[in-house]
Amino acid sequence: MSSYDQMLAPLLGAGRSAWTAHDGGGGGGEAVVRQILKCTRWQLEETTDFVTCPYHYYCDSSYPGDYHAAVGVLVAAFAAYCFLSTLAFTVLDLARSGGGGGGAGGVRGIRRKYLLPSGPFLLPLVLLVLAKGQRINAVFPLAQLGPALLLLLQASALAFRNEADGDIRYAVLEASTVSGVLHASLYLDAVVLPYYTGLEALRWSQFSGECATCLCRMEPLVVGGTAVRYRGLSKTALAIIFALCSRMVCRIYGEERLSAWTRSALEAAGWVFVAADAVYLVGWVAIEGGAVAVLAYSLVAGLVFLSVFGKVYRFLAWLETRQSQWKSSLCHSAV
Repeated sequence: MSSYDQMLAPLLGAGRSAWTAHDGGGGGGEAVVRQILKCTRWQLEETTDFVTCPYHYYCDSSYPGDYHAAVGVLVAAFAAYCFLSTLAFTVLDLARSGGGGGGAGGVRGIRRKYLLPSGPFLLPLVLLVLAKGQRINAVFPLAQLGPALLLLLQASALAFRNEADGDIRYAVLEASTVSGVLHASLYLDAVVLPYYTGLEALRWSQFSGECATCLCRMEPLVVGGTAVRYRGLSKTALAIIFALCSRMVCRIYGEERLSAWTRSALEAAGWVFVAADAVYLVGWVAIEGGAVAVLAYSLVAGLVFLSVFGKVYRFLAWLETRQSQWKSSLCHSAV
């Protein structure tokens, strides 16, 4: 059994049992399950059995097959590197905040933008992985672990600003990040929505026997299913896009008090949505099962909350500094 099938085993439950009963224990069950989970177009047929089969569906799309397992190994290594680089710079920023040092934006002369998943060099690779994620199912299956990669990208984009000398170059970098976050959300939905739809089709349907993927349902089949509320293109992605756009406006036109507070509020809203998604996904995979998925999402959630802690810590330090300055000015005015 492959790593992909091992991750699917605790998730399929009733759907796999229903197919086994229908197939009589034959060998074609796994292929049909894979086709249902990868189906991108479901066709509703007319039915005369309104009691036991009011909705009859069949998969009207073909699946070209999985990439070689070596592709999954490369994707897993790339995802691990993205996590470690983001974690390293998060810890460095937190250490600088505690020590009062300045933000250098790099390590030993290497600019930070070359090493982060939201930077202009690694972001195209993230988009390539998500765009081809439908066929990546070995070692790092994107249908289950893709949201963790998107959360990592979103956290990196929020936590670290693009470093550029001029406003024009900065605007181009920031605009590319905004476009990358938007496209990554769309690509991820193209991977996970068929998977969630297939999960619901397997769990809450019965095979009619008219074809390999013909299903009888008592309720209409919903795109993305109803059991999982997570979407790539959601309030979280929009909040991050708004925060990045406000950051770009403040850099180009100057940070007045109102615009600075607006930018800070939008960034805070983005962190709230990212943290909420991280908690929700950890809870979902913990209920559904799968130790690898639980570990992956827990690590990303820990990174998100470490970033949030760093932001809160810097904000409290800023408040303490302002309060000290205010008290000092009162003392001087009294003298």
